[in-house]
Amino acid sequence: MAQPKWATPERQAHLVSLFTRSGGFCVFGHKPCLIPDHHYEIFIEGLISDWQADDRAQRASQWREERRHIHSLGERTYPLRGQFSAISKDIYFATQPEYYVLGLSVDGLTFKPFAKVRLASGYVHLYVSLGDILRKVSKSKRRKAIRYRKPLPMAIEAEIFKVCNLAVRHYLDHH
Repeated sequence: MAQPKWATPERQAHLVSLFTRSGGFCVFGHKPCLIPDHHYEIFIEGLISDWQADDRAQRASQWREERRHIHSLGERTYPLRGQFSAISKDIYFATQPEYYVLGLSVDGLTFKPFAKVRLASGYVHLYVSLGDILRKVSKSKRRKAIRYRKPLPMAIEAEIFKVCNLAVRHYLDHH
């Protein structure tokens, strides 16, 4: 039979010293001990459950650290120095997208598809008409893309992003 994970040599030695000190009775040395939680058997059950919880927390912490190490790209995190230096600010803003496509939908009045786009610089939302771009895709794929955010073919995605990019450029140039 395999030993439990919590049973390290140090912990086993601690249990043995508790038993020899208490004689199998009260771990705090009370002669007529009426508190059940002080009795050796009940006391070590709580002690073992605490050790198990500590081991679980340590394994979770090690796994988080290992996962962070595995997925890190070795890049320097920003800010470079101090709060947010001019260099790190330029790097940060250069790597940010101008807009995010939040989803596709169909206009209830014209029954034409449109994309909801949020500008990265603020809370402005644009509704970009897609025209006949989605006509090249089957009705089933259109519905799945709109309802469940399923991906469309790469060529159609590229056209949608091109139209959204033009709309965002037009908005930013005139505002």
